[in-house]
Amino acid sequence: QVQLVESGGGLVQAGGSLTLSCAASGRTFSHGAMGWFRQAPGANRDFVARISGIGTTYYTDSAKGRFTISAESAKNTVYLQMNSLKPEDTALYYCAYRAAAQGPSWDSSWWNRPSSYDYWGQGTQVTVSS
Repeated sequence: QVQLVESGGGLVQAGGSLTLSCAASGRTFSHGAMGWFRQAPGANRDFVARISGIGTTYYTDSAKGRFTISAESAKNTVYLQMNSLKPEDTALYYCAYRAAAQGPSWDSSWWNRPSSYDYWGQGTQVTVSS
């Protein structure tokens, strides 16, 4: 069983920065994929960024140039560095893990679907004030 624990959320002013962490226990993620998603009240859970077991990354358009996903294998931890935050970034942020490395091409939007991931954390709240 894999457990994911997010941390690092908080309240920040627009233009500020936060770094989210996701610590995984129970299994190494080096052979799968880790993703960050977010969900605002009343909205769907949306893809933000993902990283493969070999370090390949992918971002949603709104995150490109502002967010950076990275992994520290020795700590089984994935990070999401968020800069130039905007009020529309306000949401509950979740990390997710897909155990199997097999799947469509890394460019495929299939990897952006919440249903493609097997394990989820409880989420960490990010609130950006204007």
